[in-house]
Order: sequence, then structure tokens, then C-alpha cells
Amino acid sequence: MSEPSTENPISKIRNICILAHVDHGKTTLADHLIASCGGGVVHPKMAGRLRYMDYLDEEQRRAITMKSSSVKLNYKDHLIHLIDSPGHIDFCSEVSTAARLSDGGLVLVDSVEGVHIQTHAVLRQAWVEKVTPCLVLNKIDRLITELKLTPMEAYNKLARIIHQVNCIVSAFKSEKYLSDVDSLLSKAEDQEGSEIELAQEDEEDTFQPQKGNVVFACALDGWGFGIEKFAEFYAKKLGASSAALMKGFWGPRYYNKKKKMIVGKKAMESVSNNPEPMFVEFILKPLWQAYHAILERNNDMIEKVVKFGGLSISERELQNKDSKVLLQSVMSQWLPLSDAVLSMVVKCLPDSCTAQPFRITRLVPQREFLPDAADPAILSEAERVRKCIEICDSSSTAPSVAFISKMFTVPVKALPPDPTGLSVVDSADTDECFLAFARVFCGTIRSGQRMFVLSALYDPLKSDQTMQRHVQEVELHQLYQMMGQGLIQVPSAHAGMIVAIRGLAQHVLKSATLSTTKDCFPFSSMAFQVSPMLRVAIEPSDPADMGALIKGLKLLNRADPFVEITVSSRGEHVLAAAGEVHLERCIKDLRERFARVSLEVSPPLVSFKETIEGEGVNIVEKTIPNGRCVVKVQVAKLPGPLTKVLEENADLLGEILEGKSGNRGNTLNSDDESVLALRKKIMDAVEAGSEFISGQLGDKEKVDKYRKTWLKYLQRIWSLGPRQVGPNMLIIPETKTSYADSNGVLVEGSCHVSQRLGLSNSDSETASQTSPLEAAEAALLREAETLKSSVVSGFQLATSAGPLCDEPMWGLAFIVEPYIFPDNSENAHLSDQHGIFTGQVMTAVKEACRAAVLQNNPRLVEAMYFCEVNTPTEYLGPMYSVIHRRRARVLKEEMQEGSPLFTVHAYLPAEASYGFSDELRGRTSGAASAILVLSHWEEIMYDPFFVPKTEEEKEEHGDGSSLSPNLARLLMNKVRRRKGLHVEEKVVQHATKQRTLARKV
Repeated sequence: MSEPSTENPISKIRNICILAHVDHGKTTLADHLIASCGGGVVHPKMAGRLRYMDYLDEEQRRAITMKSSSVKLNYKDHLIHLIDSPGHIDFCSEVSTAARLSDGGLVLVDSVEGVHIQTHAVLRQAWVEKVTPCLVLNKIDRLITELKLTPMEAYNKLARIIHQVNCIVSAFKSEKYLSDVDSLLSKAEDQEGSEIELAQEDEEDTFQPQKGNVVFACALDGWGFGIEKFAEFYAKKLGASSAALMKGFWGPRYYNKKKKMIVGKKAMESVSNNPEPMFVEFILKPLWQAYHAILERNNDMIEKVVKFGGLSISERELQNKDSKVLLQSVMSQWLPLSDAVLSMVVKCLPDSCTAQPFRITRLVPQREFLPDAADPAILSEAERVRKCIEICDSSSTAPSVAFISKMFTVPVKALPPDPTGLSVVDSADTDECFLAFARVFCGTIRSGQRMFVLSALYDPLKSDQTMQRHVQEVELHQLYQMMGQGLIQVPSAHAGMIVAIRGLAQHVLKSATLSTTKDCFPFSSMAFQVSPMLRVAIEPSDPADMGALIKGLKLLNRADPFVEITVSSRGEHVLAAAGEVHLERCIKDLRERFARVSLEVSPPLVSFKETIEGEGVNIVEKTIPNGRCVVKVQVAKLPGPLTKVLEENADLLGEILEGKSGNRGNTLNSDDESVLALRKKIMDAVEAGSEFISGQLGDKEKVDKYRKTWLKYLQRIWSLGPRQVGPNMLIIPETKTSYADSNGVLVEGSCHVSQRLGLSNSDSETASQTSPLEAAEAALLREAETLKSSVVSGFQLATSAGPLCDEPMWGLAFIVEPYIFPDNSENAHLSDQHGIFTGQVMTAVKEACRAAVLQNNPRLVEAMYFCEVNTPTEYLGPMYSVIHRRRARVLKEEMQEGSPLFTVHAYLPAEASYGFSDELRGRTSGAASAILVLSHWEEIMYDPFFVPKTEEEKEEHGDGSSLSPNLARLLMNKVRRRKGLHVEEKVVQHATKQRTLARKV
């Protein structure tokens, strides 16, 4: 491994990962590949049952993969690093870590279940990370044994699945990114019934069996094939070229036996009334005959199958009473799975030298805008390192650069003994050792080598002291070649290799870049499919164990790439996970491995947001205690599409506005491509919002007024909030006059955000509109300038904690008019009585914004999951009862073609999702399964402060005294009670006079 040799050059290395929906057969496929090419670590008889890559006890117990793990395979003269990744949505972060280290991916799809939610997600992940995919249609045997389809029906089903997957990838290629999961699903399924035969001729399709990048497989029985194998076989038999047969074996191609020609469908109509495509006639029919012959114990047909495939089956296997044993033996010899899959990997997936030039724009993006004070020598060296990564340079003169996608733990006793006899303790916890899951992208790394750890925020072009905390010099203790649960110590690893590195536990939190030079651009951060939404507060059962818990949380935060650990304003330690299964595993790891203390876990801390309903018509006015400042606030609701754009582009807004990272060297200007794209999205969102209003009102004048109003607002954006990048706006008022014709002066804001986004060039406009000031007002104007930051801070505080239950505001625009007055002689001596003046202004702006929300129909907003439930038809009743009890809204329900399963798509509120999967399994005896993906935020259409006012309302609800709290009120009170806020409710609901046992008449 030290240097690329003639026996094992970089061109002979493949780094691949297996990607699929949960239970589509990833780990079973990996078992067979390891049994064939893994050096004997898995016996072929145990392949498919051992689940070698699932070595954690929790993985074996739940029968799902929870982490990405790597294994080395030797196929012919190629070295293949195979990474098995989870399919459960709760562990999607592990898919991201696997995709970052891989150049190619095997996308598995169940032939019966077809394309599901996570299939979309992994294809998107592969597209984002520029990973070249191949397709494996798994569980073909179920089409024969369970669904009992004919070969023609099976062909149509397989063609439809390939067409669906190609539709998903084509949507990514055309940059039609659809953020809502349901819209992506519906797009593919709307096209499902369309004509699929002609689509196969489209050369732009990513997956085409005739290109060799599609394999049909049964991982459980260990067989699979690409059409190339049959093309080679029939080429000798029919006297045709294998290349012609490759083209004819898929799509509407038919074989005319009389003319011995491959023809189209029209040419066959005169020959046969019901012609069969060549794929059915030459491939599926023999496959079906072999299956039926073996399962029905037709000895004559079995002999023909053995002779047809040129197989050598032992007499013991032929006489075995279990037909399944004979089936596996025959099929795995005739169509070996490992040969089909790995030959496709070698031919269709790129090596590192081919892949890295294609992936470099994702791994290390080109710097378009450089700081003015950049050192040319450092810039030149950083560009040289980037070029070495791009060409995968492994020469002795090339710098060594590696990327760590995650940190993972192994028991110290599981580490192989160090041949030097030296034992290096790199963690305070001697029972657990942290290893870095890394890939070398250029150069060679060695044990004992000193390298620099660069965080994602490091910038070599900056020499200030703030950059020093983002770079550390470390020594690599040991390198290990990973074999699933086994580790083999190696002295070095060259470019293209995937290794585990020991010695970085105290220096790398989750991911980082390793380099032998400081003059290196760090790799870009990984993109995760979802954000951690399920939050719980944890504390030790014994307060004396708090130190152990804090230590355990730090270890868990380092070991899990997706978990988030925070401390709430109330001092609680909050753990955020992707879902229930992920949360259970985190708690189990804390209790048994990292903290080793008894824990108390709170119910889920569900997040809400706050907004208003309708147009904000009420204007709120607040005066600070010393009377020197008056704040007028009006609130308006953003168009829904605009709110969505601001939410989805928070990271980009942070770079543009310098509000999130403060990384001025990389700040984008208003002419950058990404800024132009964002500006177009914002303008399109306003137009989309106007169209929606037009559909509701139908009044053209009102719609035009609405559009013009928002186009004006976009030119006067002062700030976004909360945290400078949220979906709320601070708008500068249009008026520039003094307050109520008195001597008050408006605290004028700057259109900072609008200018950065290129929505406004308002510097000259502001100067022209500002009225000339008298000399007496100059001091007042200077004082007004100092209050600008207080106004913005008050807005940020208000949007981060709304008036209903201190949850962030969502989709609101605040037009704030703060006026400052001179300090007259009457209250001059009282100016400091009420606190610092800037603090009073900040508080007044915050309170005015919150009061404006309260006076304009406030509403709660809750997170919604997109839920996909699969269940047998006999359990539909219990499944629907569980769904409706949890306030779910059913979107679509359909029977899966050729399957006993029923699929239901629904929106499920996050507040009602906790325990949903467990209850669903319990009510359906384990037959139903559900997958939840965060979809969007949705407004709760109940007024939390509803009181009957009109005659109709009083007639329906009474005077309100006996009205039970509505859903919004209940949820609001629940959050307020958890946060220790005031709740207006009766302590005693039904009080009665106390009575004694004695009855006195």
C-alpha cells in the first residue's frame, strides 16, 4: 500500500458505496461480494445470513444498518473499497459520509417495492457529491415465487422501475430541484403510466442495461446478471455479434427466427400476433423455467438447466430435500452475483484518476473572489495543491491531502497489536478508541507522519490570529485497512486508498481536511439530506454524575456525524437526533459506552414557529420609559414562496451578508452567479405569491398593488432574522418625515440586505430623499446613527422569540419607524433612571414587534413530516386508525401493482410523530412499516386566543366560558408550560364543597 505499484496502480482501484432504501438488500449484497472476494472472511454458505457489515449488537438486533463501514475486496487484478451505508432515513448522515469518500455507487432497488423515499434521497446525494451511479434491481426471485408474474409482466415491471429512476436523475440534470418529497414522488409516478418503450432509446438516460450499468440480481440466493453475459452466450449460439445482441436484449427489439434478424415491433406484427421482446424470450423465460424446474423437482428439466449453463452440481446437493439449497447452488454457479456486480463496477465506475477531475468542483470549489491582501505565493501553492488533488497525484513530490468524513469508535481490545510494541493512548476513555474514517486524495500518508488538521472554516489566504484556531499540527499514530469489523495495520496509504487513522481523537470533531501543508484549501462541508429535528433534554438520575454526562456528550458529539448537543436557555442539555431510532441509539450509546450513568430523558421538545394570518393592518406604537424615543411597527406576512426561498438558502445568505460565518474573504458580491440565481429565485417567489393571491381574490387591481408593494419592500430590506439569515425581514419605512410635525428625527436604516443581493442601489436614493437638517438637529442625527444597531438587535430578539410561546417567527416583514427626540431640560436628569438609552430602544423595538404580531391574528406553525406507509391490505383498518389519531392528512393511497402491499402517503405533524412507528407496528402486528421525512412547515389554522364575538359564533360556541381550548391553544400552553412561561388556565377545573363522612341533616 505504500506506493502505487505495477501490480496495484491507482487505475486499478475503485472506491464504491452501496446506496438504497431500507430493506432493499444492501448488506446481503455486501455479504456475497465479501464471500467471493474478501479473502475468506465470510464463508459462501453464510453469505446473506451473516450480515458481516452489521457488526454492532443493535444492528443485528434491529436487522438494519446504522453506520457506514468499509471492506477491501480483491477482484481479478483490481482493488475495490466497498462501503456499506444505512438505508433508514434516521441515519442519512452516514450516507453522506460514504458518498464523500466514494467515486461510484451501487443504487439498489427492490424489484417488488420499486422506488421509495430513500431511493430519491440517495440518488440526490450521489448527484450532489458527483458520485457515478450504477443500478442493481434486486429480489428478482420475488417476481417469480411471490408475485407469480409471467416473464412479460416481469419485463414491464422492471422497465418501469428503470424508467422511474431515470426520471429522477433527469430532473437533477435539468436542475429542476424539487424540495418537497411528495412533489418529487408524484413527478416520477405521474410518468409511470406513460409509454416506456421509446424512453429506453434515449441516449441521455443514465441507466440503460445495454450500456452495462444495470444488473438484475437476487442477493439472497447469490445470483445476478447483466445482459452482457447472455449476449456473449447467445452470440456463439446464434452466430451474431455480442454488441448487436447487447442492443437488442433491451427495449422493443424482437428476434425474427426465419430471417435471423433483430427487428422492431412493426416488423414483427406480420410474423406474430403477440411478439415477445428478446429480453423476455432469451433471458427471462430460461430463468423462469429454471426456477420452476428446481422448485417443482423436475429432474429432467434440472438436468437440462445444468447442461445449459455448463454447471457442476454435486450429487449431495441434487439429492438435498430442501429445494432452496439446490436452487442457490444452481443459480449461484450459473449466474454468480459477485462476477456480475464487480465486473460492472470495474467497467462502468471510474477510478480515482478519472473521478477526481470530475468531482473537484464539489470537493474543493474554485475560489472566485479573493481577499485584497492575499499573498501571491500562498495562493500559488494552494492552487498547486488543488491541482494535485484534481489529477490524483501520488508522486513523491506531491503534497499529501486526505479528507476525514467522520470519526467512529471501536473498543481498544479490538485494535490489532502494534508490531512496534508501543501503545499510544489517544483518548481519556481507555475502553473506546476514536478512529478517523478517511480517504487519501493525493500523495501518501504514513504512520508517524506530522500533518495539519484544517477545519472547514480555515482559509490559507488569511494570516490573522482568528485562523489559527482552525488549524492544528498532529501526528498520525497508526493507519488501518478496514475489513468491516476487522482492522489490519498498514504502514502507509497512497492516493485513492480508504483507511482508518488513529491519533486524531483530540483534534477532529466530526470531519476535517488533513494536509502536509498549511497552504491548502479545506474540502467543502458535506451536505446532509435532513436536519436533526427530534430534540430531548437529558440529565443524570444522580446529580453527582453530571460531569460524566458532559464528558459522554462530548464523546457522542465526536462519534456521531449528525447529532447536535446544545445547552438551552434554561440550562438543560439538549440532544438533537434525526428520528426515534437514531435517538434510541444515541441514548443507548450514552448509557452503555460514553457516559455510563443512568439517564433521565424528557419527552420530545417539539419546535414550532409563529406567524400571522391575513394582512397586518394594526400599527403598534411604543414609547420608551424616558420618552425620548417612539417606535411604530407594522407587520406584514411574506408570500409563502418567498419564505421558502429564504429558508432553503440560509447558508448562502450567511455568506452573502457576512452575518453567519463572518468570513469576509469569501463574501460574495452582487454579481456572483449564486447571488444572481438567488435574486432570480426571490423575484420568482414574489411572482408566484402574486399568482396565488390572484387565484384567491381574482381582483387584478389588488393583485397588482400586492406585487408592487412587495417589489418596493424588496428594495428596502435592512436586515433578516433571526440570526441575520432567517425568513423574516426588517423593512425601512418609505416616509422620511419628522414625527407628528414635531422635532423628532427618524432613525434611518440602510438597505444593507437589498444592496448585497443586488435588489436595490439605494445609496443615492436615500441621500436624495433625506431632508436637509438644521444645525440644531445635527447632534440629534448623530445620536440617531448610534441607535441603528439597537433597532436591528431588537428585531433579531423579537424574531428569535415570538409572543405566543417564545418560538422563532416565520415569514413576517416588520416595517419599523423609530423616532428620536431631543433631551429637553425637564427630563434630562432622568435620562439614566430607566437604564442605558440604547438598551431601552432595543427593548422597545422588540416589544413593539411582538405586540404587532399579537394584534394581527397570530398563528402557530408546526413542522410536517412526509410519511410513507406500506402495509398488507388486511391491516388497512388499524393503520388508518393510527394515522387519523395523530392528525395526519392523507395525500394518496394506492395498491402496488402485482403486490399485496398498500402504499399510503400522508403529512404527519412532527408534534404527533413521536412513537408513531412503534404504535403502527403494534397495531398491525409488525406488518406495517413507515418512513418519515421532514417536508415543510405548515400553519395551524386555529386562533389560539379565539373568543366568540359575532352572533353566529356565540350561537355555535356560547359565550366562551365553557369553550374547551382549541388545538393551537393546547399546543401553545404545552410549550409555555415546558419553558416555564405564564399559562392562563384554571388550576381547579371542577371544585366542589369539601364534605365529611358524617351526614348532618
